[in-house]
Amino acid sequence: MTENTYRTNDWLDQDDELSTGELALEERAALRRVAGLSTELEDVTEVEYRRLRLERVVLVGVWTEGTAADSEASLTELALLAETAGSEVLEGLVQRRDRPDPATYIGSGKVSELRDVVISTGADTVICDGELSPGQLRQLEEKLKVKVIDRTALILDIFAQHASTKEGKAQVEMAQLQYLLPRLRGWGESLSRQAGGRAGGGNGGVGLRGPGETKLETDRRRIRARIAKLRREIAAMSVIRETKRHRRVANSVPNVAIAGYTNAGKSSLLNALTGAGVLVQDALFATLDPTTRRTETPEGLPYTLTDTVGFVRHLPHQLVEAFRSTLEEVADADLLVHVVDGSDAMPEKQVTAVREVIGEISSRRDDPMPLELLVVNKIDSVGELGLARLRHLFPTAVFVSAHTGEGITELRERIATLTPRPEVVVEAMVPYARGELVARVHREGEVLKERHTEEGTELSARVRPDLAGALEQFAVDGSRA
Repeated sequence: MTENTYRTNDWLDQDDELSTGELALEERAALRRVAGLSTELEDVTEVEYRRLRLERVVLVGVWTEGTAADSEASLTELALLAETAGSEVLEGLVQRRDRPDPATYIGSGKVSELRDVVISTGADTVICDGELSPGQLRQLEEKLKVKVIDRTALILDIFAQHASTKEGKAQVEMAQLQYLLPRLRGWGESLSRQAGGRAGGGNGGVGLRGPGETKLETDRRRIRARIAKLRREIAAMSVIRETKRHRRVANSVPNVAIAGYTNAGKSSLLNALTGAGVLVQDALFATLDPTTRRTETPEGLPYTLTDTVGFVRHLPHQLVEAFRSTLEEVADADLLVHVVDGSDAMPEKQVTAVREVIGEISSRRDDPMPLELLVVNKIDSVGELGLARLRHLFPTAVFVSAHTGEGITELRERIATLTPRPEVVVEAMVPYARGELVARVHREGEVLKERHTEEGTELSARVRPDLAGALEQFAVDGSRA
């Protein structure tokens, strides 16, 4: 009995030591989809409201530009997205065309070939590497007789699975509704919700005779009302975010934003720099909610590090719109730490995709892009030849491994040199009774010279304007510059 009690206590002690990220990872791993237990209709065209059901999938893409390697890399990334959503990838097809077919995306001949692949593999879902129009979606489902989704719906599904905070869930829901609105279809096109009749009777009366309002129109109206409500809620939440941001600005604490391609190791880097303990997982879009932690430079100057949502090629515009308040953390940063996955086959494509999204956000606000520090992560997974290629591609970057800790010290030093430093030089004689001012100078400023005298502490320091104002009454010979 006593032995069992001790074992239970040991287990509780281990749980107490788990970080928030480890607890979130355990909770996420506790829910798994079980293949083969679905009782949904076989003919998906009969279903008005479809839920994403990703179990056994076939991928299909259209190669319109770039090289064959670019096309294969895009389809490989789509496979990773599908696996992150909880599906098993069976096959992948690529169609070479000048532009996607306006009716079926891949052309009638490729549709027949794709149908044969679906039947032979037993797939129940087809994922297209692009955003399909409502007409293309309907045509493909009618011809293939299985569920068809596009890249945008797949990314939205992953975001819906991984959103944990109230703001994140509201942002994802609004993006999903914006995507769903033009794609509503089904029985509702022919169902009437109102009917004509005599005034005062059981029917509508004057002005309401005729075909009435269809269920499709009712659904669209409800979705628009829900989107409007979510916009108001997100706007209210963004006020809280703005207040926190203005408080950091008022305190003159530099803000460093960590941005980059999804699964480049941003959260791992935040943990390595601050010990934040946020969730780390080898999956795309593992963390969506931004995390801000306070840390210090090697000289002791404070600054904040913010981990932001990851980017991907062809990021859906609905997500950029919904996550605008979150992405603005990047645009408002004093320094942007751009993390690149060094183990990726084409890291330069990742850099281009991230800069395009950040440039779009900055152009909307008419603000210049923040100062950028390129950081190549996961160098422990790259050989000497690959590392030499990366150094040639990104000669000014810092090369680190958040997993082993290699290069983290150099990264801290580079961040310290690039973050805004206190700009006001003061020379003051601070009485010993005002020791809290001396402590603030050490904590928030950069001490150039310090000497203890009979009258007090003689300081020569570089500080921020608010602290310089507090020290002005003790300035020596009007030395404030």
